[in-house]
Amino acid sequence: MADSSIEMKPTLGLTGLTMNAMALIAPGAFLWLTFAGQAAYGATSPAMWIGIVFALLLCLATAVCYAEMAKLYPGTGSSYYFAEQAFLNHHKAWPYARLAKFVVGWGSHLYYWIYPGVMVGVIGVISGYLVGTIWPTFMSASNPGPLFMMLMAVAFSFGISYIAHRGINGSTAVNIAINIVQISALILFAVMATGYRLNHPPGSIAYQFDSQTSAAYSCEFATVKSMVNAQATDVIVRAADSTPQCALDSRGKIVPYRVTYPEHDSSGGFLTHPAAASVVRMHNFGWMFVQATIAILILVGFESVTSMGREAKNAKRDVPVAVITSLLVQGAFCYLFEYFAANYFLNSGYTMPTAAGSAAPIGDMMIMVGDAVLGPGRGRIFMMCEAATVFLALIGTTLSCINTGARVTFAMGKDQEAPEGFGLLHSKNLTPHRAIWALALISAMVGCLTVSVYFGGGAAPADSSLQALPHGVWSSLGYTTHDRMAALPNTFLTASLASNFGTFLLYMLSCLTCMVCYHKHPNFKPVRHLVIPLFGLVANLACMAFYLIGPFMGYGTKKEPLIALGIALAWGTYGWLYFSLVSKKTKRATRVGEEMSIA
Repeated sequence: MADSSIEMKPTLGLTGLTMNAMALIAPGAFLWLTFAGQAAYGATSPAMWIGIVFALLLCLATAVCYAEMAKLYPGTGSSYYFAEQAFLNHHKAWPYARLAKFVVGWGSHLYYWIYPGVMVGVIGVISGYLVGTIWPTFMSASNPGPLFMMLMAVAFSFGISYIAHRGINGSTAVNIAINIVQISALILFAVMATGYRLNHPPGSIAYQFDSQTSAAYSCEFATVKSMVNAQATDVIVRAADSTPQCALDSRGKIVPYRVTYPEHDSSGGFLTHPAAASVVRMHNFGWMFVQATIAILILVGFESVTSMGREAKNAKRDVPVAVITSLLVQGAFCYLFEYFAANYFLNSGYTMPTAAGSAAPIGDMMIMVGDAVLGPGRGRIFMMCEAATVFLALIGTTLSCINTGARVTFAMGKDQEAPEGFGLLHSKNLTPHRAIWALALISAMVGCLTVSVYFGGGAAPADSSLQALPHGVWSSLGYTTHDRMAALPNTFLTASLASNFGTFLLYMLSCLTCMVCYHKHPNFKPVRHLVIPLFGLVANLACMAFYLIGPFMGYGTKKEPLIALGIALAWGTYGWLYFSLVSKKTKRATRVGEEMSIA
């Protein structure tokens, strides 16, 4: 089934390369999955849009580096391969070529091996949200059962890996179709959400969302005073089927809900943007930085196409163009438009805290705008149709990441810097099948960890919401009390930050590698090969540092970044031990020159 003499075939043109990269950046998936995480990250949520702009500038600087390196060294392995070639082609640096490529390759695995696990975890979350929307007596849409989400994560991890195992041409065809569908669907939602805000000025009759029934209502809710956690609280009056009851005026008529756009609540917590200018404003430099460190998750992937150099028909021409084009289309257009619309939509009927406490706030918004535009009750149908495209987008982004990660592992396996079995191709499909299936297993485990305490930390549900959960192994096992869950780290955020640590490390090293590539090169350009890589290096380093410094300055939480740092340090320590053992076993020295003298 595998043969070390088999090589990959060049079958991809510019369109195929670009679509593979665009699938990994997938705005249809990430608007849905990261909005809740960004909303829950402390008081920084008002700066969500501008944080994406900063992250985009950082990624563009890094993308230029990848594009420039791909012009010199097209091949399989992406930054791992670039690091080796950059050092081998410099007289003073070439003895360190082996060490450089291992550091870059090993560091990239912190990103490529965690990231797809986060993706399949999110597929589990969305699966729970959709099941809860269709069968609310079985599952809560706002707070799906952890065990059910884990089951979905495992199933999709192996299912998507099977598509990757079948070959790159099949993967590309899937990604082209997915890109067209998901971009069209999310632009439609963005237009409808913006239209909803423009057509509902303050004081007009609008909808408010009820998280327990996952439905929108155009009336004020009837409430009664009740003791919750020893405090008198207004509790919504509900029918036997949990449907909230509308408030009635003195004449017995239903009181319509009138929308407002308050910026803060009584305690100073952010609620909504009072105007469009507030959406794009920085609000606070530290907030922007925090949001940028989270938003990096939605923009990564442009570099994936550089791992497909051997499968490209004209790698030196097409790969650099695909890198930049994929980031500009997805990041500079799709994300900025979609995130503006989602933030601008926020109103008194659906505030930022409501979004932070939901498994899928974008799905909630779709229900509301669908009811407003298509008619009462049709918002759920609109949301289900949009959710289908999100499912496709998540499959595409996970597929693209597994293809990329497996090819980096394959390149290291061929060089004996990873177990040699990873360096073999399937005799029929010409795919690094052993690396793919290893990544499938890792993704399944990471996915389960990602959703184990998805509502931990700042996203912990209120006790009233926990008490309203349907009882059952699939729907409520894993939930305790608000205080206990608030004390636990948010596992989705922890896994995302650990992946982001790997991203920042990889991008930082890649910017440095680009400077080495073009040092004293005849095609050296000061802006492209020094200024831009230096900015990318500093920006990536600053974002990584801010993960640790920010919480102590009052931005965000401490638990998740520190755990993510611990994971990164453990991975680095294991990498150094593995490198030492492999070197001893194969009798290879760290420096190429020393190795040659030994020989």
